[in-house]
Amino acid sequence: MQGDLLTSLLPLVALFAIFYFLIIRPQQKQAKAHKEMIANLKKGDKIVTNGGLMVEVVKVEETYFLVKNSDGSEMKLVKEFAARLLENN
Repeated sequence: MQGDLLTSLLPLVALFAIFYFLIIRPQQKQAKAHKEMIANLKKGDKIVTNGGLMVEVVKVEETYFLVKNSDGSEMKLVKEFAARLLENN
């Protein structure tokens, strides 16, 4: 009886392990890297928003960034919507 239970659960455990290492773990790493990138942004950094805008950080606040567009207009951007840092400042 114990052997039957173990052999019936083994494929389920293997499936969960594959699911964890192919989907869950990489997603957690990506979320951690995004959080670190947001925490390290400072005035003068150029970023791309989730909406595709390329803007420059003017001021860092607790929950948002004050950013400047290419035409000089300033707007507030919620921190979580900063997609990535532009490497070629």
